[in-house]
Amino acid sequence: MVGKAFEHFIAMEIRAFLSYHRIRKPLAYWRSTSQFEVDFIIGRDLAVEVKASELVHDRMLKGLRALREEKLIKNYVVASFDHRRRRIDGIDILPWPEFLDKLWNGHWVY
Repeated sequence: MVGKAFEHFIAMEIRAFLSYHRIRKPLAYWRSTSQFEVDFIIGRDLAVEVKASELVHDRMLKGLRALREEKLIKNYVVASFDHRRRRIDGIDILPWPEFLDKLWNGHWVY
């Protein structure tokens, strides 16, 4: 239940950001034929996976890695309950407040 609520919270923040800044880029999700998924895609700028976990593990990055192989998106991020920022294989794992700060400051999208 926490996971779905957290994902919904991040979705609403992304939608509010796009609306407030009048950014007309599509907000979508991605699913491969192998059933790998990524929660949110903003245009070709940002792929976001949301994890209600205090420690994002390597296996939780399968969807982002599969999408990255297609070379369609510029940035790959996990917004989570992790306590510290880190980077694994070109994927940024961020505590959710830092993710929101970067989002609202236009770090990835403009």
